[in-house]
Amino acid sequence: MIIKGKEIAQKIIEGLKKENRPDKILAAVLVGSTSSPQVAQSKSFLRQKELMAKELGIVFELFQFGEDILENDLIAEIKKISADPEIGGIIIQLPLPKHYEQDKILAAVDPKKDVDALTPESRKLVNPLPVEVVWDVLGIMNYELGDKAIAVIGRGFLVGKPIAEYFKDKCKKLEVFHSKSDLSNLKEFDLVISGVGKAGLIKPKMLKTGAIAIDFGYDFQDGKIKGDFDLNGAEERNIQFTPTPGGTGPILVAEIFKNFYKLCNGL
Repeated sequence: MIIKGKEIAQKIIEGLKKENRPDKILAAVLVGSTSSPQVAQSKSFLRQKELMAKELGIVFELFQFGEDILENDLIAEIKKISADPEIGGIIIQLPLPKHYEQDKILAAVDPKKDVDALTPESRKLVNPLPVEVVWDVLGIMNYELGDKAIAVIGRGFLVGKPIAEYFKDKCKKLEVFHSKSDLSNLKEFDLVISGVGKAGLIKPKMLKTGAIAIDFGYDFQDGKIKGDFDLNGAEERNIQFTPTPGGTGPILVAEIFKNFYKLCNGL
């Protein structure tokens, strides 16, 4: 019933260990106050990426800027990092403080070094990470999409939008919902993918028997990280799901390195 993201991620990493390791640095850019809870959470995510880099023998370098840096100065710094020939990939840790124009910041990254594939130019080279995660999950299940109905919950820039755009022509039916949509007809869908970030939004009784639930959302509830799916009792409906934590998160990190290898090694 549980789709173990850590095992999928480890298979990706073991595969990368057999490839030519790029002699390049993976850089991460973090912007914000050191006392901010959001920055603390971002640093936690970055530590996971740093640990995976260490396992692969990749040099990981963090560039941190205070939230008082002017937008034009931040763009100039990112362009400087991007132009460094020793750096093969760049992560812009999101979210950025609200007073920055995100599109401008992301556009400062050379598309050939955008391991997250966050701009239209970089998506011509590699797929957005959540798209690859969905393929990873479905791949271990030998799951065919052609005759399936997909529900995407959340229309966000990082998860919902790229997944909906990519998979709309690869299945029988795809419908996009948002957090306040009427979710009463989710039982019509074989695959439900959510990236809202609202703990327990979706219950097992709302899903079709035998459905697959892929959870990209995370929220904090009682001091713990929770996903969009509250799947206590999922086994009674034969629902296969990615848990939070330990589901899509580790796979997302592994896919960063797969994109890093592709971009550094000429795809």
